[in-house]
Amino acid sequence: MSLFVIIIKNFVIVFLTAVQFAMLARAILSWFPMNSNKLMDFLYAVTEPFIYPVRMLFDKMNWFSGMPIDISFLVSYLLITIVLIILPQV
Repeated sequence: MSLFVIIIKNFVIVFLTAVQFAMLARAILSWFPMNSNKLMDFLYAVTEPFIYPVRMLFDKMNWFSGMPIDISFLVSYLLITIVLIILPQV
C-alpha cells in the first residue's frame, strides 16, 4: 500500500475520532441550560454536517417523528463508529 494512501487513511481516522469527541461534548453540554456561546456554536458547526443528512432522511421517511430524543444523533455516531472499525482493516 502506498504511503499516500496510508497517510490519507490515518488522517480520516483522526478526523472522524475528533468528530466523535465533538459529538460527545455536544451531547454532554446539551444537558446544561446555557445561552448560545462560542463553544456550542463550534460544536454544532463541526457535528451538524454529519447529523443533518441522517435527520433529513428520517424526516423524509417520517421515521422516529414522535421520539423525545434525537435518534439521528445516535445513528450518526454509530455510522462513524462503524467506519472507524472498518477503515483500519482496509
